[in-house]
Amino acid sequence: MSKSDADAKKIEGLLNVMTALRDPKNGCPWDIEQDFETIAPYTIEEAYEVADAIARDDMAGLKEELGDLLFQSVFHAQMAREKGLFTFGDVADAITQKMIRRHPHVFGDETMRTAEEQTDAWEKQKAKERAVKGKDGLLADVPAGLPGLTRAVKLQKRAARVGFDWDNARDVLDKIAEETEELNEAMQSDDKSHIEEEFGDLLFVLANLSRHLDIDPEAALRGANQKFIRRFSHIEARMNEDGKNLNDASLDAMETLWNEAKEIDKSKG
Repeated sequence: MSKSDADAKKIEGLLNVMTALRDPKNGCPWDIEQDFETIAPYTIEEAYEVADAIARDDMAGLKEELGDLLFQSVFHAQMAREKGLFTFGDVADAITQKMIRRHPHVFGDETMRTAEEQTDAWEKQKAKERAVKGKDGLLADVPAGLPGLTRAVKLQKRAARVGFDWDNARDVLDKIAEETEELNEAMQSDDKSHIEEEFGDLLFVLANLSRHLDIDPEAALRGANQKFIRRFSHIEARMNEDGKNLNDASLDAMETLWNEAKEIDKSKG
């Protein structure tokens, strides 16, 4: 049996497992009860777990998490098949045809020398596809379900394609100062909805700065989260060593240990 035949057999096995799980008579009660809406959050969660495995350079974990993410696609496809909408094979064919269509330099006669040329051609092809689908607006198909910062960057990239953008990161920094002042003014009003609006504006501009700096804001925030966990864990560990409880610690004492953790990070970095 060839490698491709073996892989196809494994995929068939996975599809059979999914069919059995959704079997109305003998399937799993939980799996049977699910629909597209209830499964969608799990799909998003699995995508993040894939990213986490990559960030940790955990290749064994990555294999497992990719399997979990693939299972989400199989789950959605099974529910669609039951409704007579499409099958897993249709999903595979659709993405295959899309990749062929969007890479004419690989599967056709066009020639491209740089990644920039490919990106430009990719966006032009996507614009054609939006027009075919009746989505004529430049921002029409940026998914609403994306994480907020990621969606902000995608919206900004689209607008930048037609020149609606700042010239450089320094200009964005000026806008951040402006939005920070507007947030400060909103906070004086004690109007929660206004404060939320101005806070959102500030986050949106911060996302724009990340784009100008060629930084993934979600990745940057994940890094900041991990740094916070690492340094706060140091505080906990040091307090435990001294037989003290976090609840009884003063802010000054915790601040001292926080700065100690910062110095440890610097020494490693």
